[in-house]
Amino acid sequence: MLTGRLCWVPLLLALGVGSGSGGGDSGRRRLLAAKVNKHKPWIETSYHGVITENNDTVILDPPLVALDKDAPVPFAGEICAFKIHGQELPFEAVVLNKTSGEGRLRAKSPIDCELQKEYTFIIQAYDCGTGPRETAWKKSHKAVVHIQVKDVNEFAPTFKEPAYKAIVTEGKIYDSILQVEAIDEDCSPQYSQICNYEIVTTDVPFAIDRNGNVRNTEKLSYDKQHQYEILVTAYDCGQKPAAQDTLVQVDVKPVCKPGWQDWTKRIEYQPGSGSVPLFPSIHLETCDGAVSSIQITTELQTNYIGKGCDRETYSEKSLQKLCGASSGIIDLLPSPSAATNWTTGLLVDSSEMIFKFDGRQGAKIPDGVVPKNLTDQFTITMWMKHGPSPGMRAEKETILCNSDKTEMNRHHYALYVHNCRLVFLLRKDFDQADTFRPAEFHWKLDQICDKEWHYYVINVEFPVVTLYMDGATYEPYLVTNDWPIHPSHIAMQLTVGACWQGGEVTKPRFAQFFHGSLASLTIRPGKMDSQKVISCLQACKEGLDINSLESLGQGIKYHFNPSQSVLVMEGDDIGNINRALQKVSYINSRQFPTAGVRRLKVSSKVQCFGEDVCISIPDMDAYVMVLQAVEPQITLHGTDRFWRPAAQFESAGGVILFPDIKIVSTFTKAEAPSDLKTTAPKSAVLEEMLHNLDFCDILVLGGDLDPRQECLELNHSELHQRHLDATNSTAGYSIYGVGSMSRYEQVLRHIRYRNWHPAALESRRFRIKCSELNGRYTSNEFNLEVSVLHEVRVPDSEHVNHLIAQPPFLQSVHHPEPQTSIQRSSVVPSIATVVIIISVCMLVFVVAMGVYRVRIAHQHFIQETEAAKEAEMDWDDSALTITVNPMEKHGAPGRGEEETEEEEEEEEAEEDSSSSSESEGSEEEEEEGAAKGRHGQSGARQAQLEWDDSTLPY
Repeated sequence: MLTGRLCWVPLLLALGVGSGSGGGDSGRRRLLAAKVNKHKPWIETSYHGVITENNDTVILDPPLVALDKDAPVPFAGEICAFKIHGQELPFEAVVLNKTSGEGRLRAKSPIDCELQKEYTFIIQAYDCGTGPRETAWKKSHKAVVHIQVKDVNEFAPTFKEPAYKAIVTEGKIYDSILQVEAIDEDCSPQYSQICNYEIVTTDVPFAIDRNGNVRNTEKLSYDKQHQYEILVTAYDCGQKPAAQDTLVQVDVKPVCKPGWQDWTKRIEYQPGSGSVPLFPSIHLETCDGAVSSIQITTELQTNYIGKGCDRETYSEKSLQKLCGASSGIIDLLPSPSAATNWTTGLLVDSSEMIFKFDGRQGAKIPDGVVPKNLTDQFTITMWMKHGPSPGMRAEKETILCNSDKTEMNRHHYALYVHNCRLVFLLRKDFDQADTFRPAEFHWKLDQICDKEWHYYVINVEFPVVTLYMDGATYEPYLVTNDWPIHPSHIAMQLTVGACWQGGEVTKPRFAQFFHGSLASLTIRPGKMDSQKVISCLQACKEGLDINSLESLGQGIKYHFNPSQSVLVMEGDDIGNINRALQKVSYINSRQFPTAGVRRLKVSSKVQCFGEDVCISIPDMDAYVMVLQAVEPQITLHGTDRFWRPAAQFESAGGVILFPDIKIVSTFTKAEAPSDLKTTAPKSAVLEEMLHNLDFCDILVLGGDLDPRQECLELNHSELHQRHLDATNSTAGYSIYGVGSMSRYEQVLRHIRYRNWHPAALESRRFRIKCSELNGRYTSNEFNLEVSVLHEVRVPDSEHVNHLIAQPPFLQSVHHPEPQTSIQRSSVVPSIATVVIIISVCMLVFVVAMGVYRVRIAHQHFIQETEAAKEAEMDWDDSALTITVNPMEKHGAPGRGEEETEEEEEEEEAEEDSSSSSESEGSEEEEEEGAAKGRHGQSGARQAQLEWDDSTLPY
């Protein structure tokens, strides 16, 4: 094409084009131009360029060159310009060579990378057209130019903070104490990024990494240095250091141990104080640890107190009645007493009524205590604490067993432990259906051998047997069947702690001994009580509590276990957790709690905000010291001796024994002196207190009651309306049940004694003793003597006068008398006693007057003979008047043969009256009086005989 284009030139010249003048020449030139500038310039479609900031040269790739196919035609084949399209672009394009089409892109003003890193615009090339006047130019297509500004490391790094400060705890190695950060204003990654940090200060135990994290290289000591100041610099990736170093200040503080602060290890609890806060000022120190949530578990450890905690220690019957259980319960391990003596030989903790079996003891339950043939419905309850069985091959450990007493060795029903399994055996008697029946029921529970107290209820509704342990229901995992037992006439023996082996051995003995502790073992025919009663029987009287639940604060979750011995609280705010724990308290609702230590353990679980390392809160061990309750002194008082006519003993109402009985309980309280400056000791005062009683026993002294002629009576309505029970026997009357002292007073005041044959009765003696908490606190022994006033049968008036004339004291002379005399003398003592007392009083008065007058005369004589000290004292009997009883006939030594029959009868009356007194001291005085004479005898008998004539009929 280029060759063709050049051939047109000579042709045009030969034709004379361009050689003319005027309009013809101009037209010819335009025609020539149109024929010569036929093509547009050509450039690349895109260019990439780089310019260094603060420089004007742009290096393009590919270079800026424009081509035109019209070359070498002047103007038409030349490049006259490069034009850039865009507003306010800091670039311009210039033509370096029109013929070759080379151009250059350059900056019109300084380029700053920090202001703009890249530029993109459009460029076009223009040819020279047809002539020098820039007419008929042709332009190329549009090309895209992309220019990047090359950065120059002109800025130094600068730190965001002029100084940094951190606090560390001594004795710890930190992965990062703090982080410093520097920035660089350069635009490029090479110069704007910080590639390194460096500690300028030398000889310091710190290091810094490329990310600016400052850490300690050794454990810091507060005693060695409280504070460190170090200088840190930064380098960008062009290794340009920071313009100014930054200061890092590290303060060292003493060791902070996360844990609970401001609490006391010992918390004293005074009985009757109610709910006492355990940690009123406690707070948690987290040592600046970031805590997201915390869980606190407070545990009251009471498994070594009584039966696992402080429970009421009333007798099982009293507890059953207190909890609303139905009647009919039979206590198989009662307190040892005269009526329940089968537990006397067992090891027992008397304060809690816990029986300990060491594998060598067993107790036989007397016949008649438990019905021989239990129905298909009955319930066995007990408290048991049992550990793993000793020995490699554990034998059966019998809790309760009903077996043959002799000849054979059949077990009719039994409850025992075998290899940490609780087994109940029930062999039904043979009846019309001779088939297999459920006989053994097995339960396998970890609690059976955990050495802790648990409450067991075995409910039998044959053929179903259900176990309730600590209120939870357990079905037997194994039930085995067996044949019924054929009936026989062999008596059965019920035992506790071992099983009686009456047959198949040479000598009957106990076997299969129990190792552990038992309490409140009962059996009750009939249906089981409700779950509410069972919960009441096992309820603890002490536990944890929260004062003012409504003020716990939001976000606090809490949970108690059934016995309130474990409290779990959870929250995410430390302040709310502190306030919640300050409200946790200990409460003991017993009036007389078991004194001693209750251990406390507070454990904490902490969660942090996604950190691998979280603070650890050590457990807190404390204890509650339950102080000894004041010891009540229970006192019974009232009339301790009285007389009643024989007819009253025979009446239907009988004789009320304790009409004015009073029960008072007091305790000793130390009273501080009124003057605080004095050092005098505190005075003790008695204050009255109110509490319950659980039984009062009325015992008969001097032999049991003869049910054929005497008894003790009490209307059952008096008991029922006061929610008390009683048992009656020939040995006495026992009232039991938890009730106030006033209730017991009212019941005791209605106890009556009746005797259908009082003629042969002189007196009866009784004793009352009351108790609180099953014998923990007992009253004094109140003794009562009630005597019978017999009627006097006098045949004539002469006999009465003769009795009055008898001397007050007679020598004991025994003569054989006919039966009629003995019968008649049995009714005389009441009148004879009156005569004796009157005579004794007269004699004492006369003797006293005589002694007084002798004393006066003696003093007068001493005053007259004061000068003569050696003179003998003379007796002045002028003022002494001796009155002789004219009726006294028996003063002479030889009177024995002159006594009449009536005098002998009166002697026997005196002897009967003397013998009615049961005081040993009075009998000794009577014997001494007989040896010393009449005056000594009168004094002894006067001390012996006391008369209450308030009830004497006239």
